[in-house]
Amino acid sequence: MKKKIWKYLTLLRVGILEEMQFRLGAVTKLFGNIIYLIIIYFLWKAIFAGAPTEVVNGMTFEDTMIYLVLASALFYTMEMYVTWDMGRRIKSGDIVVDFLRPMGYIKFQVLSLSGNTIVSAVTSLLPTMIIVYLITGGGFALSCNLLFFTAAIMIGTVLNYFINFFVGTICFYTESIWGINIMKEVIVLLLSGASIPLAFFPETLQKVVYYLPFQAIYNTPLKLLIDNSLSLQSRMSMLGLQLFWTVVVGCISYAFFKISVRRITVNGG
Repeated sequence: MKKKIWKYLTLLRVGILEEMQFRLGAVTKLFGNIIYLIIIYFLWKAIFAGAPTEVVNGMTFEDTMIYLVLASALFYTMEMYVTWDMGRRIKSGDIVVDFLRPMGYIKFQVLSLSGNTIVSAVTSLLPTMIIVYLITGGGFALSCNLLFFTAAIMIGTVLNYFINFFVGTICFYTESIWGINIMKEVIVLLLSGASIPLAFFPETLQKVVYYLPFQAIYNTPLKLLIDNSLSLQSRMSMLGLQLFWTVVVGCISYAFFKISVRRITVNGG
């Protein structure tokens, strides 16, 4: 048991070290994120300037900016390149080597990517939360909502992984994943609330989106952090729905992978 735990911790450590090696990439992400935030600031400033009231769909300009800034930081924390990596390794034939490892392919990926997520959380999400809290004078509460927020991030990261893993598995059939992955990213960013708060969606579309797995990735953690009006029962229900989708999507992804791997074609030799 101790050897197995040590093996898992070693993989986690490797993921952390790997992420820390690419410092220039982190700096590039930071500047890219700053430019993105400047753009959405002026965009939403113009939207609220043209609105008849200061509150639009239950959100003020400050509420909207807090949501979008934290959503951006959360996106960079939870973003993973599983799909691109799978597509590249399937085309090169290196995926066969991964199957020969003593550890299962999915477990190996999850543990390796967890290290990257931890580094991103410490270097991107945590500083952003501190800055937002100080600038807004307490834009979100410092109470039990942080525990729910942390739990939702962990579950949402696993859900995000399985969605990416499912799309990456399609490469066994197409041998090219670029177009499909771009479409997936657009759908996830839109329906998860990462680019536009779900409160601004038409009411009918909101009801549909809330029962899809995508909103559980970003919208659920953000609501648990920002919305102080949520009761304990509501918070538990949101976590329960998030966990439900994680299990469902995980089972579907795993079953699809087990079926698809039988028809692997190695182009690399």
